[in-house]
Amino acid sequence: MTIETALTELQSILGDGLSRSPSDLEIHGRSETHFALTPPDAVAYPLSTQDVAAIVKICAAHHCPVVAWGTGTSLEGHALAVRGGVCIDLSRMDKVLDVQVDDMDVRVQPGVTREALNTELRATGLFFPVDPGANASLGGMASTRASGTTAVRYGTMRDNVLGLEVVLADGRIIHTGSRARKSSAGYDLTGLFVGAEGTLGIITELTLKLQGQPQAIGAAVCAFPDVAAAVDAVIATIQMGVPMARIEFLDTASVMAVNAYANMNLPTTPHLLVEFHGSDNAVKEDAETFGEIAKDYKGSDFDWATRPEDRSMLWKMRHEAYYAILASRKGARAIVTDVCVPISQLATAIAETEADIAESIITGPILGHVGDGNFHAILLIDDTNTTERSAAEKLAHRMAERALRLGGTVTGEHGVGLGKLEYMQAEHGDAWAVMGQIKRALDPDGIMNPGKLVQQN
Repeated sequence: MTIETALTELQSILGDGLSRSPSDLEIHGRSETHFALTPPDAVAYPLSTQDVAAIVKICAAHHCPVVAWGTGTSLEGHALAVRGGVCIDLSRMDKVLDVQVDDMDVRVQPGVTREALNTELRATGLFFPVDPGANASLGGMASTRASGTTAVRYGTMRDNVLGLEVVLADGRIIHTGSRARKSSAGYDLTGLFVGAEGTLGIITELTLKLQGQPQAIGAAVCAFPDVAAAVDAVIATIQMGVPMARIEFLDTASVMAVNAYANMNLPTTPHLLVEFHGSDNAVKEDAETFGEIAKDYKGSDFDWATRPEDRSMLWKMRHEAYYAILASRKGARAIVTDVCVPISQLATAIAETEADIAESIITGPILGHVGDGNFHAILLIDDTNTTERSAAEKLAHRMAERALRLGGTVTGEHGVGLGKLEYMQAEHGDAWAVMGQIKRALDPDGIMNPGKLVQQN
């Protein structure tokens, strides 16, 4: 029983839906960040849940690894076929199946992207709020338990997935959850698969919560004299209960990169980008409260963006900050790492990380979703320079250790994948072994995205 035998059988049922072209394999062997090219043996393009189940059954019969693929925007090597096998590209399963306006929920296939869903919802007065920046697929977002700029108000994927359809390692199709907003009926299997990174099964359908479009939206950018002042303003804002929709941080290096990349002229100091959702009066009052807090920490006057096109430009700038930072060093690759700490420890975590980077031989702009204690360092390296790579890996390692020391987690939203696997024991202790037991119970032959998330032979 070999991978080649599995591929022969798959070709007979999928025809052109199975690709072994070098270009296809290369596309599905690449990562957004620093991981080496790791192509699969073949790429399958299913059109339905039944297609996925048939693929998985054949692969299971031949112990052939199976790796799900959404849009390939994950940052920790989640979708790389490190043991070969079949990459199941779900991008052609991209239908919005059912919108229930009265109940504010929607049923979608996993290949629907968040931008495509919100375009589909425009006429309903509803929207899907989770915004990780990249136009990621919703199946991938659920698999990595994604969050992003709006998590401080609307929560992460964990909070916004009501139910799932999943193909298990033996080809069985199961349904978890329901359209009800709460349940006490048994184990939370939906929560088990959200964040499992495709190691327990392949998500083929999602039922998601929707939100009403707010009556008013106000966004602004505010400069601060230093990182400590900006972070202290964030902490004070959260502790006062100001209902921010987004509160994002860019350090000076990030601002300089954005200015150069997007033709902006922001002052070259740390900035907060903020957004408020609600009624006209609520947005006005919340903005005034935040303005008073910002002044207490020597923040500048707001540069307001009230027109939709101005707000779009502001958040486009934030979402493209990663590419702006990459462009700030020609030919560089990035080791992108995120951590999340309790809000009271945020200032300490960022200050110590900044000091660490300042003493290093490489640069590492910091930015993040600081409203929930989550921030990122974009560690820029020459990929051919082993000294720089080693320095970046040591910085990332110290960030992870620091997060755990401060009562946080080694990843707030990027997930484990390959990059954070070595920290799972330190963060979870014996609970990591329990995760391995769950994996073996649902996938005894270890074919589902092997080499990720859990310890595995």
